[in-house]
Amino acid sequence: MLSVKPTLAYRQFGADDGQLVIYFHGTPGAPSECSVFDQYGKQNNLTFVSYDRFSIDPALEGAAYYQLLADEITDKAAGKAVDLVGFSIGGFVALQVCRRMGNNVRCLHLVSAAAPLEAGNFIDMAAGKSVFRLAQKHPPAFHLLVRLQGLIAAACPNLVFRMMFASVVGEDKILAASGDFQTFIIDMLKLCFTHYAAGYTRDIGAYVQPWQDTLPGVDINTHIWHGAEDNWSPVSMAEYLESAIPGCTSIDIFNGLSHYSCLYRAAPAICRQLSAASRIADSNGSASITRFT
Repeated sequence: MLSVKPTLAYRQFGADDGQLVIYFHGTPGAPSECSVFDQYGKQNNLTFVSYDRFSIDPALEGAAYYQLLADEITDKAAGKAVDLVGFSIGGFVALQVCRRMGNNVRCLHLVSAAAPLEAGNFIDMAAGKSVFRLAQKHPPAFHLLVRLQGLIAAACPNLVFRMMFASVVGEDKILAASGDFQTFIIDMLKLCFTHYAAGYTRDIGAYVQPWQDTLPGVDINTHIWHGAEDNWSPVSMAEYLESAIPGCTSIDIFNGLSHYSCLYRAAPAICRQLSAASRIADSNGSASITRFT
C-alpha cells in the first residue's frame, strides 16, 4: 500500500494563481494574520500562503521542524522560486527555513522581526521580557503560564487582549482602539492559546535559545521593515539583523510606528516590491537605511 504524506493545512490570501509568497505569522499568531496582505496581493498578482505551523506535532522540534516547513513550501512551489515574509518571531522561523531552502528562495522580508536575545541587551528593552526570561530559565513554569493563558483565552479572550496590549506605544495605540482590530486579534489569540498552545510553546522555546550563529548563512536578498517605536521587538533588533545577515540589502525604519502598525504600513510596499520586475538586488551589496515620518 502506498503511503501519502499528509499536507500541512494553510490559509491562502491574495490572487488565486499569482506569484507564490509564504507568510510566517507571529508568535502568538495564526494563519489569519496574513489577511493583512489579501487586498494588496490581489492588486499585485501575488498569492500569499500562511501555513498552520502550530498544528505540527509538538514533538517535532529544531532542525526537523524547520525542514518539514521547507519541504512543504518546496512541494507547494513545484519547482519555482518563492518569496518569504516573516513577522515578529515568525521572522526567526522564516530565517531558519530560508537556510534550508537555498536557491529556492528569491527574497526574504522581515517585518517587526525579533533578533537573537543573546546578541544584545534586547530582552530588557522588550515588553515581553518576563515571558522570555521564564521560557529561558524555567521552561516548566513557562508551560504552566501558557496553560493559564489558555484557560483565560477560553473563558475571557478580551482579557488576554487587554493584557497583551496594555503596554503598546506609537500607532499601535490607535490600532488597539479599533473594534475591527480587536476582533481580529482576539480571535487569533483565542485559537493560539486554546487549540495550538503546544505549537506556540515550541516556537517561543526555540526563539529564546541562542541562534545568532545561524545568521551568517543567510545570503538571500533580505529586506527589513521596522517601527521606530516598537517596544515588542525594539528597533535595535532590526539594526542588529541588518548587520548580521549577509544578504540584507535594505532596512526601512518607520517613525511613529510600533509592532502591528509597521506590518500594516509595510504590507502594500512589500507587495509592490515583490511584483516589480526590476526588484533584483545584489545580496552582497551594502544595506540602505530609510526613515519615514
